[in-house]
Amino acid sequence: MAEVNIHGTAIVVGTQGLIFVGPAGSGKSTLAFTCLAAARRLGLFSALVADDQTMVSVRNGQVLARPPATIAGLIELRGSGIVTVETLAPAVLHYAVLPVDLAEAERLPPEAEDLELTPEAILPLIRLSGRTPDPLAMLAAFIPFNGKAPS
Repeated sequence: MAEVNIHGTAIVVGTQGLIFVGPAGSGKSTLAFTCLAAARRLGLFSALVADDQTMVSVRNGQVLARPPATIAGLIELRGSGIVTVETLAPAVLHYAVLPVDLAEAERLPPEAEDLELTPEAILPLIRLSGRTPDPLAMLAAFIPFNGKAPS
């Protein structure tokens, strides 16, 4: 499959690759950066893959992500600026995360929900409040994080 540019922010925590998707201003980068910082405090490996634009492809049944070269290692912290962070690319993606506004979201999301990034790239979807103070703790209820770096 050819690479497709997806509007999203991808990170790795432990051995799990996540892509935060949603409209501009929904909190993708902030949630991702907060997860990276929390993982580091917990002693878990974490790295940015790509912010805002993520190049996605499928190889050998795995969904892969990498940044466009022009923005590699950069993440925008809305209202604060653009900062440089540790990166890992390419990386395997395992889950998609959709920031939601709890005032507008259904109380419970559909069970076993998936997100189709492309017809070949389909990931389990986790909905997460865009305003949660500890997004990594919320995600850990659904994702088996560990401290190892991806091999």
